[in-house]
Amino acid sequence: MLSVGQCAEITRTYTRDDLALYETLSGAQAESVPEPLIAALFSYLLGVKLPGSGTNYLKQELVFKAPAPLEVALQAKVQITRLRPEKHLVDLWASCLTPDGMVICEGRSLVKARDVADAFAA
Repeated sequence: MLSVGQCAEITRTYTRDDLALYETLSGAQAESVPEPLIAALFSYLLGVKLPGSGTNYLKQELVFKAPAPLEVALQAKVQITRLRPEKHLVDLWASCLTPDGMVICEGRSLVKARDVADAFAA
């Protein structure tokens, strides 16, 4: 069952090879980890970890505060800040930091967890 304060996180290091693949797919040149790759970490967490499979992404607002360096372990985290069981809605705070605590980005996510097994009490 979901609860306020519950969180999930993942650590990911992007390499020069990852950047080269992104550039090939997007056609865009980048010197640091592109913002869509950081946002994808949150998508992964929401869809696989918290709330999990069956989650519908409704809204995401991220503020990027610093470029994400290559070859550095980035920690992405989502934490439940509010539950609205009557509407099956979950508000979460999302953040991505470097090991030394530098904030790469942070913001809010809103998801619908109607089809997530045991998300809300009956």
